[in-house]
Amino acid sequence: MSNREFAKSLIDQISDAKLLYVIPYLQGASLSDEIPNAETLEAMEEVQAMIDNGKGEHFDGATSDFLDMLLEE
Repeated sequence: MSNREFAKSLIDQISDAKLLYVIPYLQGASLSDEIPNAETLEAMEEVQAMIDNGKGEHFDGATSDFLDMLLEE
């Protein structure tokens, strides 16, 4: 029996009440293990610096409006 099959068989044995505690763990475990590349890490650092320094712009609105604004530039 594979680990996946074993895990599924264990889940079938858990009561619905206890599944409430298992589901968040499974959701976390299902997240990607991808490591951001250097460009993404640099962008993340730039955003954090903007937050720390109180600089930059904040857009509050619909995504379509934001994209329209970007296309106008």
